[in-house]
Amino acid sequence: MLKDIQVLNEKETRGGFGEGIYELGKKNKDVVVLTADLAGSLKLAPFIKDFPDRFFQCGIAEANMMGIAAGLTIGGKIPYTTTFANFSTGRVYDQIRQSVAYSGKNVKICASHAGLTLGEDGATHQILEDIGLMKMLPGMAVVVPCDFNQTKAATIAIADYDGPVYLRFGRPKWPNFTPENQPFELGKAQVLSEGTDITLFACGHLVWKAVEAGRILEEKGYSVELINIHTIKPLDEAAVRRSIEKTGCAVTCEEHNIIGGLGDAIAQVAARYRPIPIEYIGTRDTFGESGKPAELLKKYGLDTPNIVEAAEKAMQRKKG
Repeated sequence: MLKDIQVLNEKETRGGFGEGIYELGKKNKDVVVLTADLAGSLKLAPFIKDFPDRFFQCGIAEANMMGIAAGLTIGGKIPYTTTFANFSTGRVYDQIRQSVAYSGKNVKICASHAGLTLGEDGATHQILEDIGLMKMLPGMAVVVPCDFNQTKAATIAIADYDGPVYLRFGRPKWPNFTPENQPFELGKAQVLSEGTDITLFACGHLVWKAVEAGRILEEKGYSVELINIHTIKPLDEAAVRRSIEKTGCAVTCEEHNIIGGLGDAIAQVAARYRPIPIEYIGTRDTFGESGKPAELLKKYGLDTPNIVEAAEKAMQRKKG
C-alpha cells in the first residue's frame, strides 16, 4: 500500500549526485569529473578536495567540455560531465550527437536543475525537452531517478554501463523515500505498489507526486499500481506490458513536455502490444516561467490533484 511509503527526509537530488560521485571516486580511479563553471551547484567539493588530479574545470564552455570528455574515454577514463540540464543538452546537442553518441563514447552526461522545479531562474534554464532530445540519440541511455538516495545509487551504477548515459536530476529539496544504499539496475523499473484498477507510471520528482495521488485514489477505494520508470531508455517494456495488461489504463507523470518524454515511451509500448486509455501529466508544448517550484507545478498541471483527476478520467474511459 502506498500509505506505507515513508519520507526519510527532504534532500536535493543533486546532493545525491554529489555524494554518489564522491563514493565512486574512492572506488574507481578511472572516474574523472568535468564541470562548466558549476562545481558548487553540482556538489562536487568533496570530489575536488580528495581527487584534484581527476577534476577538470572547463569554464563556461560546455561544447568544449563534451569534446574533452569524449577524448578522455580513448585513454580508458570514465568522464562525468556536469552542468545544468539545459546546458548539458540543448546548448551542446551537436557535440553530444557527433562526438559522444555517434562515436559510442563512454561519457556520463550528468544534468542538474532540470524541469520546472528549477524555479526562479525561469524559462531559459527550465529545459522541458531534454529527455526527448537524449532518448532519440542511438545508443544513449536516459536515467531519471526520483530522490536523493536513488540519484546517489544511479550515479554509482552507471559507471559500470558501457556506453553514453544521460543522468537527469533536480535542484530543490524533495522527499527522499527510497532505501539508503539501495541497488540500482539500469533498465529495470521499480514497482512501488501493485494494483488492478490503474497504473501510474512516473519518473523524477513526479514519482513522489504520484505517491501522494495514489494514496488519495486508494482512500477512494481504487487499487493503484505505481511504477517508478527511473530508466526511460532502455525502457523496461516487460514491466510496462505486465502492468497495462492487468490494469487496462494508465497515467504517465513527468516534469517534461508530454511530447517526446516518458508518456510517449509508454504509449509506444501500449500501441504495439495492448492499446489502453492513457492520460498524460506533463507540460503541454510550452516553455516555463519564473516562480517557486510548487507554484509552477500547480500552474502547469503537474501537481497531485492533476494526477488524481487524470487517473479517474483514464478509469472512466476504460469503462467505455
